[in-house]
Amino acid sequence: MSTPDNWQKSSYSGPGDGDSCVELAAGPTTLHLRESDAPDTVLTTGPAPVGHLLRAIRSGTVGAPRT
Repeated sequence: MSTPDNWQKSSYSGPGDGDSCVELAAGPTTLHLRESDAPDTVLTTGPAPVGHLLRAIRSGTVGAPRT
């Protein structure tokens, strides 16, 4: 697998090139996520799982105890 070259830093990471940033690179059918302080570790997924995660975060259900 080749490494994407179109990484974008999260706007929540603040200005500058600090070592605590979430970065994302989009391919034709995949999304790649990494932390700037560990750029060799890349999580590859698709748009649907990321969408589910973002909806769960926004609704407050991530980390909520299961009943």
